[in-house]
Amino acid sequence: QVQLVESGGGLVQAGGSLRLSCAASGRTFSTHAMGWFRQAPGKEREFVAAISWSGGSTYYADYVKGRFTISGESAKNAVYLQMNSLKPEDTAVYYCAADSIGNTYLNGKYNLRSTYNYWGQGTQVTVSS
Repeated sequence: QVQLVESGGGLVQAGGSLRLSCAASGRTFSTHAMGWFRQAPGKEREFVAAISWSGGSTYYADYVKGRFTISGESAKNAVYLQMNSLKPEDTAVYYCAADSIGNTYLNGKYNLRSTYNYWGQGTQVTVSS
């Protein structure tokens, strides 16, 4: 059984920063890419950022580019999201995701939910104005 566990969420004022962490536990497995998605109340889950272990390429949604930074450790199947200059519209539950199948190599679609086969339970991020 593989589990992805997120941590680091919380309440922060607009303009502040938070660092999210995600670590995998359970049976040994390898991942090809990991990413972050978020879901605000009443909205669809949307892509935030992803990192490919092949070459370390990173990918960002336009609405977080320049403010968020994704990083990770492939050997630990761990991924982090440094969030700076937070805005109230960043308020959401943030989910960690992992691709252990290799879908990212097949379709290159790092921003699609269907690319990832493991998901965490989410961590709440609330940005007050």
